[in-house]
Amino acid sequence: MAPALKAGLGGAVFLALLAAMALDTTVVRIGSEQDVQAAGFNPETYGTQTFPTVRAKVEERAVEAPTLAAAIAADKAAAAKQYGVDAGTGPVFPVKFVGTVGEGKSGVYKVAVEGLPPELTVRVQTGPAVNGTDLRDATGEIQFGQFVNQIEYQNAGAALNNAMKKDVLAAIDPSALPGKTIAVTGVFKLVNPKSWLVTPVRMSVQ
Repeated sequence: MAPALKAGLGGAVFLALLAAMALDTTVVRIGSEQDVQAAGFNPETYGTQTFPTVRAKVEERAVEAPTLAAAIAADKAAAAKQYGVDAGTGPVFPVKFVGTVGEGKSGVYKVAVEGLPPELTVRVQTGPAVNGTDLRDATGEIQFGQFVNQIEYQNAGAALNNAMKKDVLAAIDPSALPGKTIAVTGVFKLVNPKSWLVTPVRMSVQ
């Protein structure tokens, strides 16, 4: 084959290869979901970026504790539909209240809230350990399908808890809380209607 013909064929093959590569290339915007997945899931980054959105949505929907307690006592299913988010194992409710801090253990403190029935116990997680996936499940917008596997999905929950601790609880001394009045906005998963374990998204000592 003549050298000129070989060169021409080689050039055509090269151009065809470039065209095929261009067709198979996806443009990924920096910071997009595809970019995060390509770079690998970073729990700390995820928690820092996502917690403000979760907090804003919880604060927007939060129900005064006496109103929510009355609704749950009257009809749990109706209350879940009106105020809660289905989390599979039970609805997650957004709630807000002001109350007096009582006894605590391992960073979980009872809070006496005016207007609630005496048989209802409200407790608040203040760290250092914050358990559960209530923050992850609070909006209904964070789904398993957004993650590669169950481990990432669980890590997303832990990441939101850690971001909340840095943002909400870092400046609060839990040991000094008993006897103080606190204002709390947070979420809890309804497991026992007579016992709420609240994970805060905002908390202040008055």
